[in-house]
Amino acid sequence: MKAVCWNGKTDMRVETVPDPEILNPRDAIVKITSTAICGSDLHLYDGYIPTMKKGDIVGHEFMGEVVELGREVKNLKIGDRVVVPFTISCGSCFFCKKELYSLCDNSNPNSWIAEKLMGHSPAGLYGYSHMMGGYAGGQAEYARVPFADVGPLKVPDGLDDEKVLFLSDIFPTGYMAAENCQIQPGDTVAIWGCGPVGQFAIQSAWMLGAQRVIAIDRFPERLLLAETWGRAETIDYEEVDSVLDVLNDMTGGFGPDSCLDAVGMEAHGTTIDAKVDKTKQSLKLTFDRAHVLREAILACRKGGTVSLAGVYGGFVDKVPMGAAMNKGLTFKMGQTHMQKYMRPLLERVEKGEIDLSRVITHRLSLEDAPGAYQTFRDKQDSCIKVVLKPGGNGHFHAHGGNGREH
Repeated sequence: MKAVCWNGKTDMRVETVPDPEILNPRDAIVKITSTAICGSDLHLYDGYIPTMKKGDIVGHEFMGEVVELGREVKNLKIGDRVVVPFTISCGSCFFCKKELYSLCDNSNPNSWIAEKLMGHSPAGLYGYSHMMGGYAGGQAEYARVPFADVGPLKVPDGLDDEKVLFLSDIFPTGYMAAENCQIQPGDTVAIWGCGPVGQFAIQSAWMLGAQRVIAIDRFPERLLLAETWGRAETIDYEEVDSVLDVLNDMTGGFGPDSCLDAVGMEAHGTTIDAKVDKTKQSLKLTFDRAHVLREAILACRKGGTVSLAGVYGGFVDKVPMGAAMNKGLTFKMGQTHMQKYMRPLLERVEKGEIDLSRVITHRLSLEDAPGAYQTFRDKQDSCIKVVLKPGGNGHFHAHGGNGREH
């Protein structure tokens, strides 16, 4: 089959690789009909996520048709259309039972690597380094889906792929980030980053009862979408002297009730700290550019909440913990507990409360992926979100033996 493979910094290639096989009786094989490039994939593209190996298949936002099932998967049948969550979760460990699915204790076979960096390992992730399990990703014609009796969500035939694809990651991610803001009636929510996750965080903040949403970015097409579809007030951070001063002015000196970082480890900014971050990251003196995190802490009102949806990879510098402590801030963060959110958010899609396809600007073939990564990273051609369509998908050969079912 064809798949998008990481071969080093800014070197994505579409290569021919072996078809996936059922390895465990709880596996499924999915023929991928739609897949997408996520903002967090750009951290792989830019070479900032450790433990990647040449030839690794990338991608964690995908959906398709079930073509093979392990014998213990009873909730799916061949031919079902499913959206696959980006987190891999067993469904039965301490954390899964508490609906903390992204913290699954059993899905990362390389947990020892993550433990060295993080103390404890989160769940395995598709296509996102060997530290996160070394799983083949979903920018491919087929994918093996472990714990298929827990993860994939069956979708109705009446909804085409573009209406449900982003239930695989970015809509639940934006929703959980907004939920983590602990929004109360009348609240003002400030959101840094108007990429796809930021757009869904804006939509979710309204769903959860925000009175005002203020969105911060620099790209005109993203700010326009935040204003029109998102009904947010916007700040172009390149057009103002100080985002903090503007937010104070907009909130009567109070500050937003919650501040949501939908940017993460490759934050841009015009301030000195942002420029120092970029230099240090390029010299591998720091993992992350934490400019937005710092700004969110300083901007947030006393007793407010800072919610992190953007990915951070390691250690961050110059975090104003004195401000956070003395202002009594609450921090809420984490990879998304996907299985908790997918079904209820599918119901919102079915009711017509949200059109997930609104963020799509580029629809391309799988073969176009290498160029699409650069287009997306550099925000060329007003790119907000790329969806890839695998080609003819070839002919899949189910693998017999070892208790596999066809």
